[in-house]
Amino acid sequence: MSHTSPRRNRFPLLVGLLCVLLAALSLLISPSAAQAQVHVHPDENGSTVVRSLESLRDLDYQSWQAVAYRSGPPGGPVTLRLVGYPGRVRLDHPTALVVYGGRRQWQLDDITTANPKLASDGRDAAAEFNLSPLLADLRKNRPLRLELPGVFVELPVPPYVVAEWRSLPSWRDNDAPRP
Repeated sequence: MSHTSPRRNRFPLLVGLLCVLLAALSLLISPSAAQAQVHVHPDENGSTVVRSLESLRDLDYQSWQAVAYRSGPPGGPVTLRLVGYPGRVRLDHPTALVVYGGRRQWQLDDITTANPKLASDGRDAAAEFNLSPLLADLRKNRPLRLELPGVFVELPVPPYVVAEWRSLPSWRDNDAPRP
């Protein structure tokens, strides 16, 4: 007759429990891929800038930086800046950005030349668009698809990014920690 110690039987159970607790703790501590990326900071004139910064890939697997921002008090216009890798892309201005959301379609005006810094940048790898008309029309955080004729056919924008963009017009200084 073999005698098994109760202590020996508990060891695998304790190890398993410890593994489950460590896994749960790591999920709570590590940031989510869909975590908000809204930042608040002052610009060179001291005005508050609220921005959402995301890296997106088009269907050709080219990376684009999508920066939606509002300068000044809540309620101001929101601008979308798309930046490609300099030397790989050259953006002509003005070129309207076409946005698809389900059956809806919007055309956003190219306002790049109104920004003196971008207008004088010879790399031509960035473009800015007035995002406010789109945001005023959206009722849900639905996925969007962007098309910039002659540059890319489809740049998918996930719903969590749309949620960030939609929060920008009303975002207040105390809504987010400063970087």
